[in-house]
Amino acid sequence: MTFYQSTAPSPAYPALQTNLSCEVCIIGAGYAGLATAASLLERGIKNIVLLEAEYVGYGASGRNGGFVFGGFSLGNQALIKQLGLARTRHLYQLTLDSVELIRQRIDKYTIDCEKNDSGVLLANWFDDERILTQQQQFMQQQFHVDWELWSCEQTREKLHSQRYFGALHEKNAFHFHPLKYAQGLAATLVAKGLQLYEGARVNKIDSSTGEKIVHTRHGQVKAQHVVICCGGYIDQLKPALSRSVLPITTFAMATEPLGERLDEALSTSAAVYDTRFAFDYYRPLADSRILWGGRISIFNPHPREIARLLYDDMVKVYPQLAGVKVEHAWSGKMSYARHQMPQIGQLPDGLWYGMGFGGHGISTTTLAGEVLADAIATRQPLPSGLEQFGLPASFGALGLLAAQCTYWYYGLRDRWKE
Repeated sequence: MTFYQSTAPSPAYPALQTNLSCEVCIIGAGYAGLATAASLLERGIKNIVLLEAEYVGYGASGRNGGFVFGGFSLGNQALIKQLGLARTRHLYQLTLDSVELIRQRIDKYTIDCEKNDSGVLLANWFDDERILTQQQQFMQQQFHVDWELWSCEQTREKLHSQRYFGALHEKNAFHFHPLKYAQGLAATLVAKGLQLYEGARVNKIDSSTGEKIVHTRHGQVKAQHVVICCGGYIDQLKPALSRSVLPITTFAMATEPLGERLDEALSTSAAVYDTRFAFDYYRPLADSRILWGGRISIFNPHPREIARLLYDDMVKVYPQLAGVKVEHAWSGKMSYARHQMPQIGQLPDGLWYGMGFGGHGISTTTLAGEVLADAIATRQPLPSGLEQFGLPASFGALGLLAAQCTYWYYGLRDRWKE
């Protein structure tokens, strides 16, 4: 069981046991599916059915680090090379708008998800101040974003580790309990009329006619529009989508409550990640635990092994935490595309999709919900730039092996640079 599961309420929604008709049927009750439902309801589309194979937030949405900040998995410099500055600025701003929309929904719907507005720190693992100064100047000049530069001394006053040589503070970012957010948003949407069914695994979608028919084991849904938001757990539901997904596994753990011992490591409530390719990410939790995540893998080790790996990573940064007990350790699948950008669009048979958010998914899933709702409710085109990324083949097992080797290669480069 994940830490999030152990600390979040788990209201049960009914299984689908009948046949229904609706305007929009959404498959997947993670962030992308929930955000799409929320954005449709806010645009006046009321007759929506949301189907979830397991439970709300089962996949990456209920297992992630809880960092809410802008950007995509593909870095902005690489994005500029592909799209140009103007379109990159527009897409990046949409992610910042999504951060604010999430914050607004938490406040508007009084979602109790332990929101922490202390921001996010990018800590410099390497003794090279140019890494941070160049990044700060790039973000300021190209995107008019002010990330506050912390000196080595300032950083070590807040992060009591000799591993770091400075930091950038993204003040408009925040962090939260991701499963509580998913559950709270779902409860709000159900209260507003959303029909939500759990344990309703979709086994077939008939899109041969104008009206789509979504089949589950014990019922079916006829819909004018169908939106697929299944991420790393899509399996073979829709081969055109499944072939483009790399379901990459990542790890997380939560320590025991540390009480005053937390102050030995952290004098900030900000969430933290670092400047390596194979970076750590972590944050203090409301009950004085540390949530720690990192690594990617095509394998799925036992939680005991995950706990050992991440504990070792933690004490490498904070040796003063040696002996701290790890109470929860878990893994989860993220959906990556080869181009490292979200996959948002419409298939030739009319099915909509939103997936491929791995590594930077909280703001971008909300972005997907907004643009998909605009496309369905008002027939607005998708933002310029998204269409060029498409659904390139991931090459199955070979693609996963390539991803693992790439991670190992850049991890070795990190160590060489270190």
